Amino acid sequence: MKGVPKELQYVTLNKVLSRMPKPSSLIFTNLFDSVEYPSDQIRWLLEYGTAGISPFVAPGAPSPVMGDDGMFGEGSAACAYWKEKVFLEEVMLNNMKDPMNPTVRQTARRQLARKQKRLKNRSMRRREWMLAKAFFDHKINYQREGGVKFTVDYGVPDSHQVTLTGDDVWNDGTGSPGATATPIRDIYDMKKEFVDDVGVNPTDFFINSELLTTLLFNTDLQDLLKKSNFGDGDLFARPAQVLGNLLGLGSLTIYDDLFELGAWMTQDVASGSTDIHIDDATDFEAGARVRLFDLTKYRTWEDYVIDSVDILNNTITLTSAVSKKYTAGRCRVVMRKKLINDTTVGMFARSVDDEKIAEFMEAPFGLGRHFGLYADTKEEWDPDGIWMRVQNKGLPVIYHPEALYTLTVG
Repeated sequence: MKGVPKELQYVTLNKVLSRMPKPSSLIFTNLFDSVEYPSDQIRWLLEYGTAGISPFVAPGAPSPVMGDDGMFGEGSAACAYWKEKVFLEEVMLNNMKDPMNPTVRQTARRQLARKQKRLKNRSMRRREWMLAKAFFDHKINYQREGGVKFTVDYGVPDSHQVTLTGDDVWNDGTGSPGATATPIRDIYDMKKEFVDDVGVNPTDFFINSELLTTLLFNTDLQDLLKKSNFGDGDLFARPAQVLGNLLGLGSLTIYDDLFELGAWMTQDVASGSTDIHIDDATDFEAGARVRLFDLTKYRTWEDYVIDSVDILNNTITLTSAVSKKYTAGRCRVVMRKKLINDTTVGMFARSVDDEKIAEFMEAPFGLGRHFGLYADTKEEWDPDGIWMRVQNKGLPVIYHPEALYTLTVG
């Protein structure tokens, strides 16, 4: 393509993207390996319990066939595919080739680098979203060809998805614990059940800052600190390390990364309505806050909470009625949400019997059978410019579902 600057040629573009650092906040992306899989129909082995032991036999006797002491199964799913593009208009592209003014060239190249970085970060955050959903929600929803909605359930046992109710909750909604709440006992109970079921100690414990605050000011924890080698000053200066050591949690991570997504309204919304039809409701979640933007007016929006989501009909229902009317195609719904809920505690072991419990399978896509993050470009005739696109395709797989545990505490 003769009109494409050398910075946007496929080889250069992908080399630049590969050298751009990943966002440091994307913990799961850096924690688990990627593996190329030959097809977009992924199959993997599910294994529950691996602490088998070989039997004694008499010398000279034939070896018995290895018994499946654990429960085995097979998981399979079609891979998820995600992509995004941005338009590079002709003025910026011409400035990149300005023969007379190095400042203009440098400014245009910096603009290109920022757009490349944003595309890469957004694509990487989608991958992080998939891994976080697999580990903390134990399932993911996504869209396939023809708008078909697809769900992968990773088979985590119900006994490892515990929800506290009644007076046992850590926060009753007023900032106070329930009358019979025992956070420290709950943590030890989940750890004990984990070790009894899996046969190894958990290596990682995840909460977000909101839940950390609940723990920090819990009276039972404060009393325990008075009897330990840690003081209050240490607790508030380095809470993750102090809590991790005090409660024997291994690596305690305070994980606050979030994602933002938007959708266009596809039907007009009348004042007083609670139902909103959008172009894709797949990633929207009940309980999350959404902001409704009227793009025909400057800085005009309303904030609401989602009551329920219908991903088949692409509808979200709000907990309260909207006070304004909104026009389809001109108004937008935006949701910002943390990858770990304010009421979720997550625990897992990175490996069982020296085998990593999870990997990210990368599947081939495009005519060139590309794997992983891949960028390309396409010229546009009217208006003059170039589309720059970033794509990826893959799926997290979990080999040891039993090695995950989540506790919902409020």
